[in-house]
Amino acid sequence: MTGRVVRVVVADDQTVVREGIVTLLGLLPGLDVVGAAGDGEEAVRLVAETSPDVVLMDLRMPRCDGAEATRRIRRDHPGTQVVVLTTFGDDDSLFPALQAGARGYLTKDAGSEEILRAIEDVVAGQAGLSPQVQRRLLERLSQQGASFGTAASVDPGGGGRAGASIRSGDEGEPAALRRDGLGAASEADRAESADRVGVDRHGADAEPGAEQQPQAGTTDLPDGLTAREAEVLGLVADGLSNAEIATRLFVSHATVKTHINNLFAKTGVRDRAQAVRYAYLHGINPARGRGGE
Repeated sequence: MTGRVVRVVVADDQTVVREGIVTLLGLLPGLDVVGAAGDGEEAVRLVAETSPDVVLMDLRMPRCDGAEATRRIRRDHPGTQVVVLTTFGDDDSLFPALQAGARGYLTKDAGSEEILRAIEDVVAGQAGLSPQVQRRLLERLSQQGASFGTAASVDPGGGGRAGASIRSGDEGEPAALRRDGLGAASEADRAESADRVGVDRHGADAEPGAEQQPQAGTTDLPDGLTAREAEVLGLVADGLSNAEIATRLFVSHATVKTHINNLFAKTGVRDRAQAVRYAYLHGINPARGRGGE
């Protein structure tokens, strides 16, 4: 979380749940709860009065449900992001909320760290989707079949580009690389070089001077992705977090973040949700990413 305090409105029709969420958020660093609403109508009114950064929105509420409240908030107050926090993770709840403009979606079994991360992600312009929601999005896309290949991309936050948009929020960074003084970029650069000269995912160097053969399945990777970037993209699409990807590939967390920065920049996606869709549209999965290695 940056030094800026994030202003939050909570909307839930159950008093005990609403008060519990307000109490929980009050214990988290960098958050200021500026209002609590008992239904969607009140949530829309509070947003107009308090101009929060984020609304933590329940879906099934009287007078005005969460999806409709989200649509009105995003239309009239585009500077306010919405993270859905609901008991329901079914398609009939998930997809209308995303189509209404929600940038985050969590179920109420989420812990405080996951809630904080989702709020941070949407404030940073990313999508705060749990790994379970990312998987469901991928499953839904796969059920749609080839028709998605020519359909315009749907970006819950708006502004995606057709046929190539896709990113969502775990710890994926904005497209600009973070090259701080801690050596993260140089380590990632070494990882990129290793991918190109044949260091495998376990870190074993290829024979010096040995002629490297092109890896199967990597010559047709889209948008100039390297084999390692495609592999990381496939793991993102499979719902893995950055830490899980680092463990799987035997690399550092900083290296994974730089690979994600690079692949986001090359593909034009903005967050992990869009990355999931991009991976599906281009047939990228964990097995293909390194040519089945």
